Amino acid sequence: MNKNFETDCVIVGGGPAGMMTALLLLRNGVKVTVVEKHADFLRDFRGDTIHPSTQELLEELGLLNEFLARPHSDMERVTLSWYSTELVLADFSHLPTRRKTMTFMPQWDFLDLLADACSRHPGFRLLRSTRIDALSSEEGRIVGVTGTAPDGDMSIRGRLVIDASGRDSVVRAQAGLTPVGVAAAMDVLWFRLSKRPDEHYPFIQAGAGMIITIDRDDFFQIAHVIPAGSWNGSKDDIAQMKQRIAFIAPRMQEAVAPISAADVQVLNVRLERLREWSVDGLLCIGDAAHAMSPAGGVGINLAIQDAVATARILGPVLRSGTPSRADLRRVQRRRSWPARITQIVQRRLQEPLLSTHAPGTPLPLPLQLLRDHPASARLTGRFVGLGARPEHIH
Repeated sequence: MNKNFETDCVIVGGGPAGMMTALLLLRNGVKVTVVEKHADFLRDFRGDTIHPSTQELLEELGLLNEFLARPHSDMERVTLSWYSTELVLADFSHLPTRRKTMTFMPQWDFLDLLADACSRHPGFRLLRSTRIDALSSEEGRIVGVTGTAPDGDMSIRGRLVIDASGRDSVVRAQAGLTPVGVAAAMDVLWFRLSKRPDEHYPFIQAGAGMIITIDRDDFFQIAHVIPAGSWNGSKDDIAQMKQRIAFIAPRMQEAVAPISAADVQVLNVRLERLREWSVDGLLCIGDAAHAMSPAGGVGINLAIQDAVATARILGPVLRSGTPSRADLRRVQRRRSWPARITQIVQRRLQEPLLSTHAPGTPLPLPLQLLRDHPASARLTGRFVGLGARPEHIH
């Protein structure tokens, strides 16, 4: 069965950038169709961090109370355990925001919140389990997409296509947009650990590598940072992973014992960006425009701030007309500088994240500075919590 849709804006990808852009454009009176290749938002590898600046945006949208009604946990300070040394990496308690905390919420709950808010507006359509196969163009301008839905082929025509489908975007590749950048030096192993009642671990444990622990009530979600390309899922890899974890966090040794290669997902970290975020009729935002390292969870924050800038700049144009290439480039001019600055910082963090140090060796220099100058944690808190250029709805 062939289905043809018309809308003002087609958004490819139902992640944070795509859903936030959809909501803000709908509030501008723009008709929006979001195309999501998965059947739902339930995927473990999505990030959980909702930054103070994002919560400020939710307050501006009148959604903060709905957000806080969903299961979540808060962290006013990001701490690190380096063997016997406890450090504050980032302090959010002095930020000029209503909520001075990093909040952890499974991303599927956050995306459901945005989808529910979108559904209250006329002109919204969310196509799940739908894969984009090609871009449609006329006279050198992209005018829509074609793809495959559960019940057959479909096509969507719109005045603008926004690609928010992430670092492995097919849409971006079909438009001839190729990212540049440096290969990241690390990958992340992502797996679950069982949890006993009242059991807790530090958020970050480091020394012989690094472990991040996210408490999801019934289990722990673990992110273990390793050198890039060093994992192929062999028995030796599993054994070495368990040895590292036991060395960094001895209390985890028993819980990690049953883990097999089938339980581990690998996130191949990339730091890259597009030189040009757009072609005529298509704009890339979020990871499709600038792939980030998971350090600090800042990729989600940047993607949402891209969405805010996109809707603020293009919403009035889309209400009554077709955005020009100059309009699309305004979004890139606004958002490319924060992306570049963040990537520079993340590249410089890679070495201390990957370094292996035996107990008793001196702290790496960045951690020494935080230990000797505790007030500097407010600066890192501002950078992580707000971003290099915070955006607002109005």
